Amino acid sequence: MVDIQTIRDDGYTVLKIQGEVDASSSIQLDEALAELIAAQPPAILVDCTGLQYISSAGLGVFMSYIEELDSKQIKMVLFGLSDKVRHVFDILGLDQLLQLVDSQEEAKALLT
Repeated sequence: MVDIQTIRDDGYTVLKIQGEVDASSSIQLDEALAELIAAQPPAILVDCTGLQYISSAGLGVFMSYIEELDSKQIKMVLFGLSDKVRHVFDILGLDQLLQLVDSQEEAKALLT
């Protein structure tokens, strides 16, 4: 089960993910990201501090938006990944395609 909240702030939007993103809940993540990207914020910070697990379906959601984010010039930074979740991103090489940092402060610093 996953809980996704959208928090709008000056110059960026935070997408806060709590729980587990698996095949069934990845649909919620996809819908939340699609809605955010359609609004074209200058930046999206994905708060993964509460993300306990992510399946290949969840990873696929992030991957499916890389080109669209690039074409719309929207920066996306993921932060606060646990070691276990970060390891999954690293093994699949997604750390080379997505910006992953430890804290929200580091994520904000990448937006300037």
